[in-house]
Amino acid sequence: MNKVKKVLLGTLLASLPLFAVAQDKWPTQNITFIVPYPPGGPTDIMARLLSVPLGQKLGTTVIVENKAGASGNIGSGAVAKAKPDGYTILLAASGNMSVNQTLFKNLNYDPIKDLEPVIQISKFPLVLEVKANSDIKTLQQYIDYAKANPTKVSFGSAGNGSPQHLGPELIKSMSGAPLQHIPYKGASPAVNDLLGGQIFSMCDIMAGSIKYIQSGQLYPIAVTTIKRSPVLPNVPTMDESGLKGFDYFAWHGIALPAKTPQAIVTRYNVALNEIFKDPEFAKRWEAIGSEVVGGTPEEFKALILSEADRLGALVKKLGVQLD
Repeated sequence: MNKVKKVLLGTLLASLPLFAVAQDKWPTQNITFIVPYPPGGPTDIMARLLSVPLGQKLGTTVIVENKAGASGNIGSGAVAKAKPDGYTILLAASGNMSVNQTLFKNLNYDPIKDLEPVIQISKFPLVLEVKANSDIKTLQQYIDYAKANPTKVSFGSAGNGSPQHLGPELIKSMSGAPLQHIPYKGASPAVNDLLGGQIFSMCDIMAGSIKYIQSGQLYPIAVTTIKRSPVLPNVPTMDESGLKGFDYFAWHGIALPAKTPQAIVTRYNVALNEIFKDPEFAKRWEAIGSEVVGGTPEEFKALILSEADRLGALVKKLGVQLD
């Protein structure tokens, strides 16, 4: 072995213990948890529920930061461009991970190449809802009223391509009801306008509306998953209400910048799986309407890819594209 090779090998071997020590000591600073949507919505609720136990598991403080805009692209792009050292994490969702690559002509990040999937954290049914004082109480009444009044039945969403948008578009496609889409910059302002009577209806992720349903301010017509929700066991499914085979849900997860060391990805995955296995935390998670999920990074990546195909096809069918 020549002298240059010996020096290079010696340098490499010397660096291995240092790398191991660095991984053992990680984290040594606060972690920033980017939510690419506005405060008050379901993604924000989930991040704040997770931040404290995640910080405890990792031995640091997890700070939630809302970086909203452009249907999640601003915050997602910021994480995609962040240093891959594990100190910046993303609240990933079907929108910013699987829909936006079809929805936007010029996306400022590639969700497949620029972000590293860590774990799926939620599976939410959506709930079609109206104000509690509405005469509409069933899905068939909703559809019939929309057909009889083609310009009156609006639905609010968290923005183009969001679950709150695509869910009602499936209802519209399967029923022929002429529903009018009103996009908002986030789910929370849409819910506020529903409560105020500015829009007729909303098909919201359960976490964002459950408190208003439980308080009697909103009336749940039907849930979008094929099975009833344990949180609203008396509310029928779309399938039971006449739209046979209807099954749609929102999902969320955690992602890191691409090229984050595998040891750090594993630390997050193990910590989050442990959190979801805790019975007390699981109760809190189920109370906002989500199934307790978890799993491996590979399983989450498979979901992202399959949903990119399924939801991308729906976006193309709708003919919706943004700059």
